[in-house]
Amino acid sequence: MSKRDYYEILGVSKTATEVEMKIAFRKAAMQCHPDRHPGDQEAEARFKELNEAYQCLCDPQKRAAYDRFGHAAFEQGGGMGGFGAEGFGASMADIFEDLFGDVMGRRGRSGGRERGSDLRYNMEITLDEAYQGKAASLKIPTSVTCDACTGTGAKKGSKPKTCMTCAGHGRVRAQQGFFSIERTCPSCHGRGETIDNPCPGCAGTGRKTVERSLSVNVPPGVEDGTRIRLAGEGEAGLRGGPPGDLYIFLSVKPHPFFQRDGADLYCRVPISMVRAALGGEIAVHALDGSEVKLKVPEGTQSGRQIKAKGKGMPVLRGRDHGDLHVQINVETPQKLTKRQKELLQEFEKESSQETHPEEHGFFARMKDLFGG
Repeated sequence: MSKRDYYEILGVSKTATEVEMKIAFRKAAMQCHPDRHPGDQEAEARFKELNEAYQCLCDPQKRAAYDRFGHAAFEQGGGMGGFGAEGFGASMADIFEDLFGDVMGRRGRSGGRERGSDLRYNMEITLDEAYQGKAASLKIPTSVTCDACTGTGAKKGSKPKTCMTCAGHGRVRAQQGFFSIERTCPSCHGRGETIDNPCPGCAGTGRKTVERSLSVNVPPGVEDGTRIRLAGEGEAGLRGGPPGDLYIFLSVKPHPFFQRDGADLYCRVPISMVRAALGGEIAVHALDGSEVKLKVPEGTQSGRQIKAKGKGMPVLRGRDHGDLHVQINVETPQKLTKRQKELLQEFEKESSQETHPEEHGFFARMKDLFGG
């Protein structure tokens, strides 16, 4: 029985590129894979046929021979090799590598240059510093590239060698029946390189620990929990790999006078009973250092809020400001003199329902509800 044309099996033209053939093979292989059709002999035969076609056409030399001689190029010792289980395993590994990328080990082929870890630094600032912004200097213990070996991990005058076990790929394959299993190379631990003479300054890691001084600008308007990222200021990568990042997490200390909610500020101000009754003016200081004068209306009760527009926190990376909300707390006088008591008693005699509407209204409702 004559074999089908390999291009026809893959469903591509004879001018198809390697990428187009790979896409076509991957799509067809996932559809007819034996694991998806257990016990189906036709699916297994179709998969083997598909694999044979791809193994030929993905190899430039085999493809050239096939284009010239057809199937005869591989019959009776044609010199181009067959398509056994080893080739099948390799092609399936390609499929999984395309689908899952780094999970299947592409990182192992980076020559051992691993990205450094990210670092975290906790910084505490005051509410005034959060309002104005701050330029801070930090001292952080971190890993930097070793000067002696310039990050290679090898002693000066030598250099890392390609791992003989995995040929620099960082991963090795083992055939297990129908499948080819890929795992991290046991000799180089996925780096793809080995070091015969490690650098004495860094013990072959390509980096060493030092204390670095960094400058960071805290912008005005930051809130508690704000994160600032300094790219490339984390740990140095292994064997010359790229550094990680430094993340600064801000926490704002409680303020003795103000409480914050977003860009708005809140505070409580006690005033005398007389000022609350007659009305007047109070002055409070804002975080920008200015004095804010607020008018207290006549008959102000405890809990009333007076707003100073634009006197709150700056909006992060914006031009606007929040508001300052002042909550009035009417203070009852204490330790009265005899004369003060007499004056208050006279005032009480002159009081009416209109003078204390809430008090009279409350007890009137209670009387209606409970009687008496």
